[in-house]
Amino acid sequence: MKTEDVTPTDTAGGTGHGPPAPPDRTDDRARRAGRADLIAAAAGVLLVTAAVVVGHVIQNRDGSLRAQWPPLLASWDPHLGPGTPAALVMAVLVVAYGPPLAARLPWRGLLAAAWAGSMAWVFSLALIDGWHRGVAKRLTTKHEYLRVIDRFEDIPATLRDFTNHIVIGEPGNWPAHVAGHPPGATLTFVWLDRIGLGGGAWAALWCVVVGSSAVLAALITVRVLADERLARRAAPFLVLAPAAVWAGVSADGYFTAVAAWSVALLALAATRRVRFPAVAAVGGGLLFGWTCYLSYGLGLMAAVLLAVLVLARTARPVPLFLLGALVAPVAFTLAGFNWWTAYHLLVERYYQGAGGVRPYGYWVWANLACATLAAGLAAVAGLRRSAVAAPGAVRAALRRGPAAASPEGRLALLVLAALAALLAADLSGMSKAETERIWQPFLLWLLPAAALLPRRRVRYWLVASAVPALLINHLLWTGW
Repeated sequence: MKTEDVTPTDTAGGTGHGPPAPPDRTDDRARRAGRADLIAAAAGVLLVTAAVVVGHVIQNRDGSLRAQWPPLLASWDPHLGPGTPAALVMAVLVVAYGPPLAARLPWRGLLAAAWAGSMAWVFSLALIDGWHRGVAKRLTTKHEYLRVIDRFEDIPATLRDFTNHIVIGEPGNWPAHVAGHPPGATLTFVWLDRIGLGGGAWAALWCVVVGSSAVLAALITVRVLADERLARRAAPFLVLAPAAVWAGVSADGYFTAVAAWSVALLALAATRRVRFPAVAAVGGGLLFGWTCYLSYGLGLMAAVLLAVLVLARTARPVPLFLLGALVAPVAFTLAGFNWWTAYHLLVERYYQGAGGVRPYGYWVWANLACATLAAGLAAVAGLRRSAVAAPGAVRAALRRGPAAASPEGRLALLVLAALAALLAADLSGMSKAETERIWQPFLLWLLPAAALLPRRRVRYWLVASAVPALLINHLLWTGW
């Protein structure tokens, strides 16, 4: 086995510190780590299988899951489409050429290739369902934002009146997605319409093009907080993410990008790896404030932002970041929209609908099965390695500061912060089902954990990411 096939997390107790182990001990630890990765992946498969079996039993018994093909919000619909050849070719190309290209391309070239690759993967999966059903009409259904564009003719008046239409039973109550999000989500599509980019096709293009840029934000963040080597190793997994099934076409992909760039800009400001760190800090704050007005649950991204500050060992950007973060709340409050009032009304609306019927006892663990499908088995195995690397990273940080932790340890801490945010969302009871879609801003930060996997097995793990995504998109009709 080549030396580079063993990551630092395979040696020295999994922390990357301590004297080098003899070759035979290194090989033995690598084999044990590889077996543990497979066990973690098998546990993920078992979790998904249990969620499918138990979910079908409950749904067939009383229909309380409100999901036709639990744990996913989907229905059985085997089909092919115009995106099928493109998706297969894209998967083969990334598996075959993604890792070496990610290692060799200039950094800016890698970012451009990753963005293009992510867009191609998302679009090809969406087109499996056809142009109209899979792309142009996705955001025009009865639950979606585009159904209410005409009600925002007077934006200030609509914002003042927004909370009066959240609860079911009120005159002219909002469709599910409009009621379920702060008005920033709908305003995005209103503004697109105002500049001549109205309709489902333009909205879909916006969500995919902007949403795919989240890959760049994640790569930049991993590079400045861990190192470039790990960012390059993570790139193929970010491009070939199974979550692309639900990113195309969904506004949650757009939300993911806004939240991700907030993290990336804060990381650049905190590490001073950008020419104007103050501008980056304000920009990160602006995007985080806007994130909170795109989705109520994305305030939990604060856990990832806090991890950035801890790993960078500084609070220097915080005042400017908070200054930027206040802009959206102040603007919306002055316009007459009260975030807290709206949130409490949303909770009432949630329990009026499917949220009041879906059993917490099933979804609190089946949600994690959805997350497994959306993040992929490589991320599951990477999470195992993150859990192993984290204690050593914490010990090193406590002794000599976060910079003393290995790059693998720092990446592990970033990944686990995102996992903590995801688990908080899960335990809240406000995320019963549909988490394969609505948790995408958290799932994005689990994907870089795959960079901790041994290099010689990377193609196998990429296949394990791509094949389930292709099967889901060809066998099921997913989402709203």
